[in-house]
Amino acid sequence: MPPSGDLNKGTKWNLCGHGLSYKVEDKDVGHYLKLVVTPRNEQGNQGPTSEHIAKWPVQAGPGVCPFEIRQQQTPQPLKEPDELRVVTYNLLADLYADSDYSRKTLFPYCLPYALEIDYRKQLFIKELLGYNADLLCLQEVDIKIFDYDLRTVLEQPPHNFHGIMAPKGTCAEGVAIFFRTSRFELVSSFVLHLGKVISRLPIFAPLWNKIKDNPRLVTRICDRSTTLQLCLLKMKGTDRFILVANTHLYYHPDADHIRLLQIGFSLIYVDYVYKQSMKEQNISDPKNIGLIFCGDFNSVPECGIYKLMMDQFVGSDFDDWSSNAAEAVTDVELTQPFKMLSACGTPEFTNFTTLFSGCLDYIFYQSDHFDLLQSVPLPTNEQLTIHKAIPSVTFPSDHIALIADLKFKENQLK
Repeated sequence: MPPSGDLNKGTKWNLCGHGLSYKVEDKDVGHYLKLVVTPRNEQGNQGPTSEHIAKWPVQAGPGVCPFEIRQQQTPQPLKEPDELRVVTYNLLADLYADSDYSRKTLFPYCLPYALEIDYRKQLFIKELLGYNADLLCLQEVDIKIFDYDLRTVLEQPPHNFHGIMAPKGTCAEGVAIFFRTSRFELVSSFVLHLGKVISRLPIFAPLWNKIKDNPRLVTRICDRSTTLQLCLLKMKGTDRFILVANTHLYYHPDADHIRLLQIGFSLIYVDYVYKQSMKEQNISDPKNIGLIFCGDFNSVPECGIYKLMMDQFVGSDFDDWSSNAAEAVTDVELTQPFKMLSACGTPEFTNFTTLFSGCLDYIFYQSDHFDLLQSVPLPTNEQLTIHKAIPSVTFPSDHIALIADLKFKENQLK
């Protein structure tokens, strides 16, 4: 800032970069940035330049963040055509972080500036890039952040991701999948809103008919905006396909029964898309397609979702069905056809606040089609509590990213 206090008067500007992005350095701290844009058409005709000066000077970062230590496990992208690195991450939507309730009740320990999205997005974008992933499954993604920040960075060279967003109904946030276009070709994508549609889709009829006579249960599950996102991807240079599922299930503490029904309906839909994809893509060898199911399931390992994934069965007497007495689910058992494992196991916590900590997030993978090469260790309890809990100046979300490297099992790779 010049002595005049006016950046438009007596200011000396130094050129520091060209292009669509600029990574600030230590020497920039305390200085203001000015963006100069020159429009030009396809014929090369140039229009008048436009300038914009940042409102605040560049500020010092928080130093080394715990995610940078984790990134030592992912220094380079995977190279083999039958391998892939998967990340699942609940980013903590600004929709929920930017309120008096979040500042005073949910995250009172977090410094106010560290809860601002303009601060947090710098951290989680840096974090995502450093994992050198092939596939990103994100939850609580603000539409504005998807459009103006995530896509702007991730879809540019050298990263070259392609992103697909699935908002939660009319909500300003949702789930998103990004995949690296150098590794995958998008075959098809699907979005299922797990609300009123569950009463209408024919494939859901057997399960729906078992719960439709409980009006309070029906009202509660059909009023949800929970979203399931699916992408069918073909691994370039191979005959392999990956069906990626991404979701963020209902959060309420007394809703284990709702979440279990939501995953039941989700897996019915996943199974339907899986079988249709095999037919439409002429996949003759079933080992050439694999399922990866990521998300914030809002469910600890002791609950029915984890049991259904691991054991492929939840009986009618399971405790989750009666998590709300007035909406109790009776005479319902669930099965699913996929042999699944949790790539990161069941860590003590993937969500860590002063009000709650526990394992809610998972990367489930089809274990008879993939081998697990590695899962990146989670932050230590000491790292999570250095600022009492998360989010904090070094953790941009109240959730922890999960990272795993998978490889298709040996087969006739073409």
